[in-house]
Amino acid sequence: MNESCHEEAQDVYTFDIRKSTLKEVNACMCTGRSSTSSGVSFSCPHVFLCLSLLCLIGSLLGHPQCLDYGPPFQPPFHLEFCSAYENFGCCDQERDNSIAAKYWDIMDYFDPQGRKLCGTYIKDILCQECSPYAAHLYDAENPQTPLRNLPGLCFDYCSEFYFNCRSAISLLTSDKHIQECCKTNKTRFCNLLHLHDEDYCFPNVLKNTALNHNLGSVVEDRKGCLQLCLIEVANGLRNPVLMVHANDHTHRMFVAEQVGVIWVYLPDGSRLEEPFLDIKSIVLATPWIGDERGFLGMAFHPKYKYNGKLYIYYSYMDKNRVEKIRISELKVLASDANKADPRSERNLLELEEPAANHNGGQLLFGVDGYMYLFTGDGGKAGDPFGKFGNAQNKSILLGKVLRIDVDGKSPDGKPYRIPPDNPFVSDPKACPEVYAYGVRNMWRCAVDRGDPVTKRGRGRIFCGDVGQNRFEEIDIIVKGGNYGWRAKEGFECYDTKLCHNSSLDDILPIFAYGRNVGKSVTGGYVYRGCESPNLNGLYIFGDFMNGRLMALQEDDKTNKWKKQDICIGSTRACAFPGMISSYSKFIISFAEDEAGELYFMSTAYPSAYAPHGSLYKFIDPARRAPPGKCNYKPVPVKTKSERISFVPRAKTVLELLNEPSTPKPPKKSSAPTAAIPTKASTVKPAPSGKRRQKIKAEAKPHKPKQEEKVAHISRTTQAPPLPKKSSHLTRTKKLLPKKAALAKEKLKKRRKESRLRSSF
Repeated sequence: MNESCHEEAQDVYTFDIRKSTLKEVNACMCTGRSSTSSGVSFSCPHVFLCLSLLCLIGSLLGHPQCLDYGPPFQPPFHLEFCSAYENFGCCDQERDNSIAAKYWDIMDYFDPQGRKLCGTYIKDILCQECSPYAAHLYDAENPQTPLRNLPGLCFDYCSEFYFNCRSAISLLTSDKHIQECCKTNKTRFCNLLHLHDEDYCFPNVLKNTALNHNLGSVVEDRKGCLQLCLIEVANGLRNPVLMVHANDHTHRMFVAEQVGVIWVYLPDGSRLEEPFLDIKSIVLATPWIGDERGFLGMAFHPKYKYNGKLYIYYSYMDKNRVEKIRISELKVLASDANKADPRSERNLLELEEPAANHNGGQLLFGVDGYMYLFTGDGGKAGDPFGKFGNAQNKSILLGKVLRIDVDGKSPDGKPYRIPPDNPFVSDPKACPEVYAYGVRNMWRCAVDRGDPVTKRGRGRIFCGDVGQNRFEEIDIIVKGGNYGWRAKEGFECYDTKLCHNSSLDDILPIFAYGRNVGKSVTGGYVYRGCESPNLNGLYIFGDFMNGRLMALQEDDKTNKWKKQDICIGSTRACAFPGMISSYSKFIISFAEDEAGELYFMSTAYPSAYAPHGSLYKFIDPARRAPPGKCNYKPVPVKTKSERISFVPRAKTVLELLNEPSTPKPPKKSSAPTAAIPTKASTVKPAPSGKRRQKIKAEAKPHKPKQEEKVAHISRTTQAPPLPKKSSHLTRTKKLLPKKAALAKEKLKKRRKESRLRSSF
């Protein structure tokens, strides 16, 4: 697993949210005594507060959004009536037809001259439901406030409409208040439809190039950071190392914890009370922060629907106290589709691990139907085994990508067959299982499904290979390829003598990054889902140590990959129901569901026994697929276990925006607030290599960096204390009792003074 952890384990990636509440002021705008310099009359006693709140929220939430609180989309069919929005907007053909029917009903009340004079105005006003900014035009960003009856119109346009077609007001809305209050007064009517953010009123919103130049594209901030959002899918997990689906059309998700327990999540979001598999009594895992041992990999057979076979990859200790990796086959119970049978375990392969770290852990099936296994180099620093290291030694299975046929047996008695086209089957000095070599510790690999239309890229295998102490890299696996370790790390030489060997002929990464970006790569997936079409072709991955999310985009002409950062939680971009603004820092793994949607798993405290892990789903807030396009009907599965409903813990952006402002607690001293002790001496790391030792050095920057040594720590020693609460549960700090009492007294005093002033 990823090799590094950090003393600030309770960090959560979050962005500041201004907690304000939208106020309904429409009813205030027609009658009253107060007036502003613009001539707008109000009856609201706190009109300026209302205006300031509206301006604040408008500036935060003015982004493409539909009346159903979702991102806009590209209609699948031509819009006959509101054709101005057929490339990108909020209406499908059914909604377009409904608006057209309403328009013709209204037109029946007009004579030919009236139709000619008012038809365009009425059509434009009705079609604003199809605008990408419909939610802004109708004040719909906040689901807790009522919609406007009519969209926001720019004052000049509204005045023209009122002068020419005010008789149409009663046909466009059934709101008696609007009809009686505003029908005979143009100023009051247009003030009622006025938007305080002039950029978004109709028709100005159509002319605003700043808003529309990249409408429907993936939103980027000024620094080029892609603005994506998240939905919390699961929580309370103990180091969730993977999520896989069975490709059996049930759309179940199987989430594995590092301790050796696999849970079944159903399409409705609930989890089965009884696990799919529980082998924690066999799996070698410890509570130590960042320990790489445990349950590490799982893959379903491509024909699982018919044969019920699955494969697992985990650490264990044999009778002689030797640590090993085991890859084995299991079958699902015939009597329960949601239970694997632990008694059916059939060992395929066992590898002795010379050190506790660098255990690899990925299992997957390629499009060729063969199983690919990704092993670590054996651990310690710099792959010190033998003359050239394990990774460069093709007669050793460590530090390799292996490929086997699980549906056959070898003549020599192995419980699997060697694919006849494996690259080194005819090399007497190489293990025939080897498909590629020279890898250090690939943590999380994935098969590209290919473009949904052209199938371009289908079958490519992407991997993140964790570096030694300078570079992290992303590789595409090639048959027979040498990925350079230990001669190279990223694009640079690590072992100079080996690096300059002309026979190396290594394959370079498609991307590598240094320690100024991150310290422990977590490989991801190429997005090929349906719900967020903008993301198609983006390879999305992250860094375990600093929680950074990144994306790679391939240039079709040069075949080079460009990196962009991903920013999560922007208030402006993610103010949709269900979307959250933070996530736990330590990114353990990425995942893809049966429909191709993309997820990642992370934890606030990277210990195999700490229930602080969560599962998140990526959402593009700039564009979604048309309604109905991504619908699927899961094949029903009989469940014998009780279902546990999902209870979210992370607050959504909308919930945060609607929270009343709370006073900030006084700043404390510079002592860190993380749950994990900051002194390296109080946190005993898991048995690992230089990268974990380096963490200790970073905790004491005044000391020089030490050479890597493998720490041997008793497994019976107690782990550091767990945090009392998950960091994403404690959004705001509470005032101490004494300070809270003082604040209360001050508030009473201010109110009393205010009442005295008002009496004069």
